[in-house]
Amino acid sequence: MDARSGQPIYRQNSDTRLHPASLTKMMTLYMTFSAIERGQVRLDSKFTISSNAANEPPSKLGLRAGQKIELRYLIRAAAIKSANDAATALGEGLAGSEEAFAQQMTQMARALGMNNTQFRNAHGLTTDGHYSTAHDMSVLGRHLFYDFPQYYNLFSRRSADAGIAQVSATNRRFLDDYPGADGIKTGYTRAAGFNLTASAQRGNKRLIATVFGGTSTAQRNQVMAELLDSSFTRVPDRVREVKPQRPRMLVQQTTRRAQVAPTPAATQPEPQRLVLQASPPPSSRPAAASSLVASAPKVDLTEALRIATASAQANLPGVSLASSARPRARPGTEGAAIEAAIATAVAVDAPASASLAAPVLARSNRPTPAPGRGASTAAVEAAVVAAAEAPAAVEPAADGLTLDSSSAPRPRSETVILAAMGEGDISNPEALQIVRRHGDGNRHWAISLGHYGSKSEAERLLLAYALQDGSLFGSASRHVADTKRGFEPRFVNLSEGDAELACERLRSQSQSCSVVTN
Repeated sequence: MDARSGQPIYRQNSDTRLHPASLTKMMTLYMTFSAIERGQVRLDSKFTISSNAANEPPSKLGLRAGQKIELRYLIRAAAIKSANDAATALGEGLAGSEEAFAQQMTQMARALGMNNTQFRNAHGLTTDGHYSTAHDMSVLGRHLFYDFPQYYNLFSRRSADAGIAQVSATNRRFLDDYPGADGIKTGYTRAAGFNLTASAQRGNKRLIATVFGGTSTAQRNQVMAELLDSSFTRVPDRVREVKPQRPRMLVQQTTRRAQVAPTPAATQPEPQRLVLQASPPPSSRPAAASSLVASAPKVDLTEALRIATASAQANLPGVSLASSARPRARPGTEGAAIEAAIATAVAVDAPASASLAAPVLARSNRPTPAPGRGASTAAVEAAVVAAAEAPAAVEPAADGLTLDSSSAPRPRSETVILAAMGEGDISNPEALQIVRRHGDGNRHWAISLGHYGSKSEAERLLLAYALQDGSLFGSASRHVADTKRGFEPRFVNLSEGDAELACERLRSQSQSCSVVTN
């Protein structure tokens, strides 16, 4: 099939259910990459080897029961050497048992559109009810290429360090002999024959093909080479790329939320007394800014507070608010004059309005405070606004008492993340939203977006993110490094704070990202 569009080019018995052999490990690895992405495990997580995994027949890494080994080594052994003991250890470590993992593999296959596939184990050894088709395995290979490009290079390695041994690739003959081949997986059992899912690129064209039931490694590789050669001549040089849809059933994107300590008001079901605390006054705003804010109509604030309190007593019983010290107004401003007038009015009227000492509010759904403002301040402002908006209850105030513009608060330097209390439900997570970033004049940092098979693909990725968020990447330079692992797209000349912020945002969109120095 054309990997760019997913359209089939040549098919022969492509939907016949056959033994997939070790092509099964493609799904085992897909499930593992998904678990890493959603934070269930990390590459340095250690898995304890069971006797069941240690006793799997060859091909195997040579794991021992009770041994602990990092996840990265199990992945390399399964992808490159096709080790059965490593595949079983992955399934048991991720799902608790190989049977439960096989059920999850089948569910994932349905989510990917592999409708003629059923798994019974994680390694692919012949078992009743364990089957797949050439078409379904090509679909899986395409998803591995597009969904996890940061791990796809594993399938093109000729050898790797697997922790306890150096392992060699089972597919190295085809990788060495066919120009443009860069993956992905072989398989063999007596019942299945010699199987291969391969991917190759020529210019702008990329193909993915699967051969089942070869009679030998050489014959299988020859059939695959002929199939790819004839298909490359049939596909156009340029075609609209249609990436496969990521499954939503088992692969859930995790939203990273700020950890906010819950207050008693958020955790206790019963109403309680809330104490309003004053916040420090904001710094002064430039004089020209005040002209942009129109003065509010004159309002008798004492009467407004009395109306708000009476309304709360009549309609919202349940929670009492204790009075707290009022912040001192800045000297020489109209706010100081207003405060003095209010203090005088309240002192004169205190006997008649004793209920102001403990106004009563009913329980209601707790609103989410705006970033940078306490919930208590928001409650006071809501009460005053509610009273001020009652036109029939407001009387004209004395001359000189007007509400003018307030001063702008000082800018904060910390990163603010919109978040919910506690961990929340991540079944339908929201994307991480960053509304402020660090200031840092040291622009010797960069972010790496992984490694890709072609320079044009890496450049397109950088351009897409630059256009998506010009405010974040506008000051950065785009650079593609040609490394042994592939073409590495980077945004360079960032400050450390901007680099960390950029990676947080990209990871929330399921894009691999790491902060490095220029």
